[in-house]
Amino acid sequence: MRALFILSTVLMGGYAAIFTLLAQLRAIFGFTEFEVGAITASAFLAGFFAQITLSRLADTGHGARLMKIGMAVSIIGAGWMCVADSLSAWILARVLLGFGAGAVRPAMRRLAFVINPAQAGEMLGRLAAWEMVGFLVGPILASVLFELGGIALPFFCLTAVLLAVVPFVLRVTIPGSEAPLEKPMRALLKRPAMQSCIALGVAFYLAVGAFDALWALFISDLGASQLYIGVTLSLFTLPMILVAPFAGRYASQHNLLRLLTKSLGLAVIMITSYAFIDSIWWICLPLVIHAIADAVSMPATQLAVGKASGEAALAAGQGLFGAVGLIVAAVASLGGGYLYQTAGAAAVWITVASAMIICLAFAYWRGRGLLEST
Repeated sequence: MRALFILSTVLMGGYAAIFTLLAQLRAIFGFTEFEVGAITASAFLAGFFAQITLSRLADTGHGARLMKIGMAVSIIGAGWMCVADSLSAWILARVLLGFGAGAVRPAMRRLAFVINPAQAGEMLGRLAAWEMVGFLVGPILASVLFELGGIALPFFCLTAVLLAVVPFVLRVTIPGSEAPLEKPMRALLKRPAMQSCIALGVAFYLAVGAFDALWALFISDLGASQLYIGVTLSLFTLPMILVAPFAGRYASQHNLLRLLTKSLGLAVIMITSYAFIDSIWWICLPLVIHAIADAVSMPATQLAVGKASGEAALAAGQGLFGAVGLIVAAVASLGGGYLYQTAGAAAVWITVASAMIICLAFAYWRGRGLLEST
């Protein structure tokens, strides 16, 4: 798992670097808020395609090959960002990076489940924590590198670090299932427990898509500097690093549906509060609480999906869940960008929170008494 921890840290660090510099892309290239949302959404759409089409390969014994393909595509995408100077170029680069990450993640999560099934929750929590290490370091490094060398320097560094990780990835082996499901996506979608998981994922990724596309713009418009934007993103990440491993272990011992309803419900309250706070200092309080709630939700949702999928379709289940989440995040990024541009930040946060409540109600209806017994 060490190689996977390193890889997940680097991929998330690169993602966070791009996310942190969105306000600068708007200023340097003259992109509108909707175009910034399109850049963010393109990565989600590419990740969706990769996960929905390729994730099942990890269940059939091709997980290591899938990771190598994902790494190669990610490196090309990161390199492209070093020279991108138009909207189409940025979208293409984000598509490549999103596709690469989408190919890698289901394979990583399958290994987290099968390496020690009794500790799957803790392993998923540790994987999430290392991802958040990347999210913690990425914004600060991206902001500092931007100040030192402009918009290209952070992406030159990202490309170099991805190349340095390649030897670790080449040594990873991921065992497949002895009896993988045929047409796993269709079979999984028929299960009420999986339907509940997907609804929970929709709620989670609605917030992710809107937050990722708009936070840098939102807090910049409140008066924050580029460095302060990086600090707030790191502040969001720090509780997740500390909480996620313990949350994964805790989730494996408790009713997942009840736990997720509470953690995502708390996130709804914090997201709603963003609509009413206009101080860049006070907004840090709900930001930290939101981060703690997400630190619980991340490993708990992945563990719930694994239980609903079964060993024969672990990667396919994670791929389905991740793909649905990414398409939802893409819609939230595009819709959030448009709504932000036309109606303002408050409208975005209230709309996202309302949609999350609907998803949680559906998840509880379809999953009550099921997730803990699958």
